[in-house]
Amino acid sequence: MANYTFKTPVAKEGPIGKHRLFRFYKLDKGISIVKSGSVYSQIRYPTDDSLSSYSEVYLGGRNHTVDETTKAALIAANVGVTEANFTAL
Repeated sequence: MANYTFKTPVAKEGPIGKHRLFRFYKLDKGISIVKSGSVYSQIRYPTDDSLSSYSEVYLGGRNHTVDETTKAALIAANVGVTEANFTAL
């Protein structure tokens, strides 16, 4: 079975500062993907207390190693994850 590097989806957020020129720039904010029971969902701002209640957690802005089965489940869950979020190892 092949393994993949999974990079979570991102959302553009801005402005990144108070100077007037910063309104033209946006930062990529990682979106966390969690699994509760058999349902995957997105969480923008997870807290440490809430993370322990999920069976799987993929924190936003990080790379995670997943297998083919997990990759297929994440894509099929329709939570903003596509083939582009994965790189073969």
